[in-house]
Amino acid sequence: MTSRFPDDTALDAIAAQVRAVRAFDNDQLTALLAQARDDPSGPAQGRLVEQQLETVLSAVLARRASGLDLMDLYQEGSIAATVAVGEYAARGGGPAGLHTYVAKVVATFLDDVLKREAARRLADTLMLDRVKLLETAQLALRRRLEREPTSLELAAALEWTADEVEVVGAVLAQARGAYDAEIVEFLDDIDEADGGGSADY
Repeated sequence: MTSRFPDDTALDAIAAQVRAVRAFDNDQLTALLAQARDDPSGPAQGRLVEQQLETVLSAVLARRASGLDLMDLYQEGSIAATVAVGEYAARGGGPAGLHTYVAKVVATFLDDVLKREAARRLADTLMLDRVKLLETAQLALRRRLEREPTSLELAAALEWTADEVEVVGAVLAQARGAYDAEIVEFLDDIDEADGGGSADY
């Protein structure tokens, strides 16, 4: 979940669908909750969840500023709503508290999604900084020693443990491998465009 939602077309379509769902009165909700409690995988739970999707949409729209893909958030919220409805029905909850319960569960779940995504982004940023430090240290020691530095030498220079050097080094090697592969693919594309022949200089 990394990109901003480009426009509201898909969300508008979802909004139109969820707002067109017919509301149930208390008697109907009571009957559906009883059916969902007796048959958790039956159609009653699906109808109850459908009734709560506008709550999910509202929770997602309230988190637009997060920078996450809103459709992904909507899917996460829909899952949370499904679980919440099932749990509420299993506990024998009445119609009056259903909306409040689902809204609370969805909000808590989406906030947790945002926290986990923020933590992941921070971890990625910190790892990138460490990769840059390692690459700089490798270049500096290579010039000074006129050979490839060992993990212990790099660890001493960076004041890291040898294990840290190995982990960050593996990430750096993977990044370099991906970069090299992209260059090779680019050159292959050029060769194909030229008919596979080599140029004369």
